Amino acid sequence: MTTPSAIDSVLVSPEQLSAMMGTEPVVIIDTRDADTYAAGHLPGAVNMREIFTFLATSTAEGLSALKSTFAEHFGAVGLSGAETAVFYEDALNSGYGQSCRGYYLLTWLGYPRIKVLNGGFSAWTAKGLPVSTSVTVPAAAAFPANLAMADVMLTKDDVAAALGTEAVLLDVRDIDEWTGESSSPYGKDFAPRKGRLPGARWIEWYRFMKPSAQGPVFKSPLEVQAECATAGIAPDDTVYLYCFKGARASNSFLALKQAGFSDVRMYFGSWNEWSRDDALPIETGAPILKAKMPALALAA
Repeated sequence: MTTPSAIDSVLVSPEQLSAMMGTEPVVIIDTRDADTYAAGHLPGAVNMREIFTFLATSTAEGLSALKSTFAEHFGAVGLSGAETAVFYEDALNSGYGQSCRGYYLLTWLGYPRIKVLNGGFSAWTAKGLPVSTSVTVPAAAAFPANLAMADVMLTKDDVAAALGTEAVLLDVRDIDEWTGESSSPYGKDFAPRKGRLPGARWIEWYRFMKPSAQGPVFKSPLEVQAECATAGIAPDDTVYLYCFKGARASNSFLALKQAGFSDVRMYFGSWNEWSRDDALPIETGAPILKAKMPALALAA
């Protein structure tokens, strides 16, 4: 197995981004809320909160709406195919994976040039790089309509068909959601059912990041592989990710891809969609392995 350098290059450091801003066409997308953006952002950055807030279903109609909505949004901020899109949030552990959700959406849409600021806004300011309070008015562009979309999106039917197969269902939600104490990050009873996908394994999304002097950053490929090994997941496994609405799972999607996991897809509708369909099975109760029966002692 090799770690693809093209995927490693998705992550960009503050210093690398600062250099890019003066030498090539970039569209920097701030995924934070409008008030936080107004208080200070990267020079030239545009604000696109919809990256985080838009909820999608995996029906044909839902995915069509997702595609058309974001093709319009990305065109409005100036993405024509020639520019590199760079997403950032405040810090990688505090925004529920919102910058990575932008990366995932553009990956799905087939956009060729995508990066995520490793460490986010906090890493940028920790390096003493300039901050602006001026609102950026982007020059709109025609988002390319002929892109080959990537096979990274799962529908609820895809996930239902994968239950009980060799595909690894990886839940990356916070612990209270995994144990069934809460249905979502928006409140314990925001979604109608609590639990998890039958047979899912769990690695909390925070575990794919580590502290640094500039705040949390992604772990190295080897460290990500080690985290997955604790759940019995290998780089050549088929991995189906989910969370609540495809944000934290996007963070994990990027982590696994940069670590060389070749067959990774995401159920973007995630628990928000699955829990609302009573015909779909869920697993409840404490997610604790049953104790094995003790081996029978050999007769003397």
